Amino acid sequence: MIQLHPDCLMLQMASGESIPCSAELVTVELMGEAGDLLDPDLVRNAARAVLHYFKVELGKSFVSVAEFSRALAGVLRGFGLNVTPTCEVQTTSSITESDLRQLACESGKGFELAFFGRMRDELRQRLNQSPHIVRFTGLRSCVKQLAGARRWTGRCQRLNDQIVEYLRQCFSAEDGARSCSLLVK
Repeated sequence: MIQLHPDCLMLQMASGESIPCSAELVTVELMGEAGDLLDPDLVRNAARAVLHYFKVELGKSFVSVAEFSRALAGVLRGFGLNVTPTCEVQTTSSITESDLRQLACESGKGFELAFFGRMRDELRQRLNQSPHIVRFTGLRSCVKQLAGARRWTGRCQRLNDQIVEYLRQCFSAEDGARSCSLLVK
């Protein structure tokens, strides 16, 4: 995975797409023309403070545009400014998440055979919540655990591809998948 610049954060758009963006660029988009009326140093420093809050204090690398804009507006209001973000963001977007490494641990001594069944059951359970996005994280560490490898090997890559393909097949076979997206990382 490519490491982000310290001044960047992955912003999740309303469409579900995630893009790396610096705090200053986000501020320009969120504030629109009203940003020109405010002190640029104040806005820049407030945006950096919000970025620091999400990255360092909360430990997040992904933040929705709505979260960032609300936090930035709150900081600027704290300085006595009447600021309302210009972008209309869908806040009803729901994301459900599951950790593949944890599923591998729960599979116990059944290894891959038990893991694939457990993963299918987890996907069904998540889809029953009617989310907009089903996110599976921890793929790399899950693969290394299942393969019993300390370093990434060709076998790890094949198992990685099998897991992703299996999730895609299970996802496309489910009824609840039509209004939902699958993200595996």
